[in-house]
Amino acid sequence: MRDPSLRSECHHAHIPHNGQIEIAFPEHQTDFEVELTIVIGAVAKNVSVERALDFVFGYTIGLDISDRDLQKSEKQFGRCKSFDTYTPVGPFVYAHVDPSDLPIALWQNGEVKQKARTSQMIYSVAEIISFASQSITLLPGDLILTGTPSGVGPIRAGDETEAAIGDWPALRNRVVNAP
Repeated sequence: MRDPSLRSECHHAHIPHNGQIEIAFPEHQTDFEVELTIVIGAVAKNVSVERALDFVFGYTIGLDISDRDLQKSEKQFGRCKSFDTYTPVGPFVYAHVDPSDLPIALWQNGEVKQKARTSQMIYSVAEIISFASQSITLLPGDLILTGTPSGVGPIRAGDETEAAIGDWPALRNRVVNAP
């Protein structure tokens, strides 16, 4: 799995289960990435790896939607990942879960595109939280997307995505072009 996506996002980027992903530039390549998502439960600043899990409220499923044309043409990744609707999350938050070895998968139009286990992540959840807290103060409700397995691919209007982690209910979203 790749490095975690640590970025600030406008709250409009988040959409719920059954929400519509609106492709901002239909002529651009826009990709899906399924990710274990950490939900922060307490203020965290400069926390150690050993204490990092004390600041977790729970976990959910997240999609990181990325405009690759913008990602290639701009020096910062912030805009390519932060359009309205580009971070579907949910449908539930799970507390008291050991996220160290859960299956994670994404289906596009019923076909498996990504499939791995969280044990294959480059960095542990605790390492990701500790790292993020060295730069920014994490607040209750903040979300950290942890990185994605191989199999990332493009989405287009008319597609349906279904993302799952373990036996949690799947996160389902439809794709449309932005108005």
